[in-house]
Order: sequence, then C-alpha cells, then structure tokens
Amino acid sequence: MNIAITSLYLPSGSKIGVGYVVHYFANEMIQRGHQVTVFSQCGASEDSLYDVIQVPPPRRFRSFGFAWSLRSYDFTAFDVLNAHGDDWFLWGKKRPRHIHTYHGSLFAEMLHSKSFKGKVRMGALALCEYGSCFLADELVTVSSVTRRYLPKVKHVIPNGVNLDSFAPGDKSPAPALLFVGTMHGRKRGAMLLDLFQKQIRPQIPNCEFWAVCENKVEGEGVRWFGRVPFETLTDLYRRAWVFCLPSSYEGFGVPYIEAMASGTAVVASPNDGAREVTQNGQSGLVVSDEKLAETLIQVLTQEKLRLKLQVAGLARAQDFSWERVCDQYEALYRG
Repeated sequence: MNIAITSLYLPSGSKIGVGYVVHYFANEMIQRGHQVTVFSQCGASEDSLYDVIQVPPPRRFRSFGFAWSLRSYDFTAFDVLNAHGDDWFLWGKKRPRHIHTYHGSLFAEMLHSKSFKGKVRMGALALCEYGSCFLADELVTVSSVTRRYLPKVKHVIPNGVNLDSFAPGDKSPAPALLFVGTMHGRKRGAMLLDLFQKQIRPQIPNCEFWAVCENKVEGEGVRWFGRVPFETLTDLYRRAWVFCLPSSYEGFGVPYIEAMASGTAVVASPNDGAREVTQNGQSGLVVSDEKLAETLIQVLTQEKLRLKLQVAGLARAQDFSWERVCDQYEALYRG
C-alpha cells in the first residue's frame, strides 16, 4: 500500500514521544513492503527508511499553522492517509481512506496544564481534536481510557516498542532510579527529584538518580544525562534498577513499556496511561504521591519484589511488539 502519514513531530526535530512512535511505525511498515511518506515540520533522521515531505513551519501558531499548511498538499495519490493529529483543516479536500490516531486527549491535557496560557492553548486544540472525530473514516486511540474523552472512537491500537532495541541486560552495580521526561509540568520530574533527595537517598546512600531531561539538574547522587542518543537511552533503561515516571496524565505512556521491555521494574503515579499499560498495577506498581517514596525504597532494596516486577513487565511488553501493532493497522487500512 502507498501510505501517507501526517505528524507534526519526528525525532530529528523534537523529543516528543509521538514523533518517535511515528518514526518506528513508519520504518516497520516499510520493512513490511509498504510505501510510506511522512508529512512533518521535521526532517528525516539518519535511520529513516520512509520518505519525508517537510512542511514549512509557520512563523506563529505552530500547531494550527502545520494543520493549515497540510491543506496545500494533494493526498489523492495515496491509498490511505493516517493522521497523527493536526488534520483539523482538511474539511472539503479530496482524500483517500482517512484514519486518525489519537495519542491521548487534548482535553485531558488542558485539565492537567499548570498555566492559564497552556489551558487556553490546549482548550483550543481540544475543540479541533473533537471536530476531527467527524472528519476521518476511522478513529483509533492508543488506549481504551482515552475513549472516555472521545466517545466516537471505535478502535484501540496501542503504541509499539522495539523489542530488539529495548531488551534486558546487566544492571548497574549501584541502585539506580531512572527518570525520562520533563522536570516541570505534568511529567513532574522535579517532584521525583525532591523525593529522591529528601527521602530515598538518606535511606539508600549509594542510590543514584538518573535524569534524562532537557533542564540540567544537580545534587548528591544525581546524574544528569540531558538529551541522549537512542543507543544511550536504551542502555540506561537496561541498566537502571527502577524506572519511575510520576506523570499526572499520560494518554498511553511509551516510557513505561520501554522500561518493561528492558527488564526494569516500573513504578508510576495513578494516571490513565500507567493504569492501562501496567494492567492496574499487575505489571508495574501504581501508587499515590503519599506512598511513592516508600514504594520506591521497597523496590530498590527488595530484590525479590524487583525481580517479580521485571518478569511481569517483560511479559506485558510482548503485547506491544511492532509486529502486533502493524498487523492491526494493516487490517484497518484495508477496511
């Protein structure tokens, strides 16, 4: 099939998770014999197997501008158009079979935004997102919980993980707590760092906090890695003892399955994505803020508990192989 994909983000220009999902998905579909062209404001990466048509970025209103710019492209030569957001303004345009994939709920993100400006922006995008429910032929969400906000969605196809790249290996000699995300906003890295410094480190003096984030963080036992290449990221997931992302909202939570596939115990805050990915705490622990530090100390110090979570996580990660994900999309593309 000749497939067109739209995605504002790709790994070459952004560390946003959706960009990585689209990148790996497009590469996998190429390897399965399809033609894939991605329309994005970002360019191709060195390992991109698919074609990229780079959409010139607008000077203002980046999200709305990208969606508006897509109107100038002709998609009729493709067999299917799979929009990963930003198809709001394609009304009235002739299109092939049109699939829209929702990676979460912009309305939910609006509720969890900390700033007034953020709430206004997310609220406007949420209205566009709701309108897209009446535009596409088929609607897909990456988790069943997102359907609460988008009731017209019929299909649930999860995001995938590369089980060859994210795989178990030797752990670091000293206990290591890994965080991947942003320090502020809904990812709440700063809160986790505070718990590490005030409660976890005093109980486990040789424990390290590994931070993969843009903003530099410092402190006793803290190792800041910044933005890392893919090979470094997979190595950190593999060597860490525990992975924790205390996000207040995740529509899915790709980092959770990356950690599980790497044989690393997962501890999360009770957000929608964490509940679904961990099967309500069966494949990883989902705990309240009040119990987070205590739980992390238990997992870091109790080998039996940690190994139990590693085994459960590895088994759960198999459900998110790209082979399974692509099988479901191929069936949907064919109608």
